[in-house]
Amino acid sequence: MNNSKFISEVDQLNDTTAQHVAELFSMLGDASRVKIIAALLNGPLNVQSLAEIVSISPSAISHHMRSLRQMHLVRAHKQGRQVFYALDDQHVEELFLRGIDHVLHG
Repeated sequence: MNNSKFISEVDQLNDTTAQHVAELFSMLGDASRVKIIAALLNGPLNVQSLAEIVSISPSAISHHMRSLRQMHLVRAHKQGRQVFYALDDQHVEELFLRGIDHVLHG
């Protein structure tokens, strides 16, 4: 990443963008959502699989997935009657892994 370009973008940060960034980070302020994203690092999973991995109910998973989809952190695709979720893009994975690295080595 070009740091001078990044600094310029930060200088131009408007209120709306700042609010969206705050909302993005608030999505990661819940341990269950963090575990969901961690599970999805290994590839797409359905609600039942996520519920088993994260140890919460399928309805709670569905609730979290709705929020994560709204923030474009995950995407959904149907296979028959099942819905599978995956990380939305490489940016989500990079952000998440940098956060883990920061916590482990910060």
